[in-house]
Amino acid sequence: MFPTHQTPFFLSQFYERYDIEQMGTCASTQYSSKGGNHRWESMVNIVQLDGTLQQFREPIKAWHVLSQNPNCFICCSESMYVGSPMPSVVPSEELQLGHIYFLVPLCKSKVPLSLEDLCALAIKANAVLAPSQLTNYSVSHRNFRTHPTLSNVSLGYSH
Repeated sequence: MFPTHQTPFFLSQFYERYDIEQMGTCASTQYSSKGGNHRWESMVNIVQLDGTLQQFREPIKAWHVLSQNPNCFICCSESMYVGSPMPSVVPSEELQLGHIYFLVPLCKSKVPLSLEDLCALAIKANAVLAPSQLTNYSVSHRNFRTHPTLSNVSLGYSH
């Protein structure tokens, strides 16, 4: 489904919205409404350098966030690929509801994204987004799922 050198960074949105049945390097999907309505899906989500989550209830221009973080750029999780530099969101671009963005130091703007960096970002995002999903649900009622590791998906191994 995804070439190994072009694996999208943040697959958890994909896995949350669809039931995934992996078959080797391919995946079969069927739409599912499992998991309910997650709070982060109705917010603009920005994972800060220190691992905290900044959320906005309405779309916001990237320059608002960048003005508070002058030595950083913003990258959308949906545009990150192993082996390629992380593309910067244009300051005049509106950050969208339901998207996950990362603040990244400017010194990494030309550096190709490694699988290790990608996994570290995924762990950081999951750590701050998982608690935001539980705010309206008790743990006993939450349909908690484990996602495949990115390295297994990108290398084509099945679970």
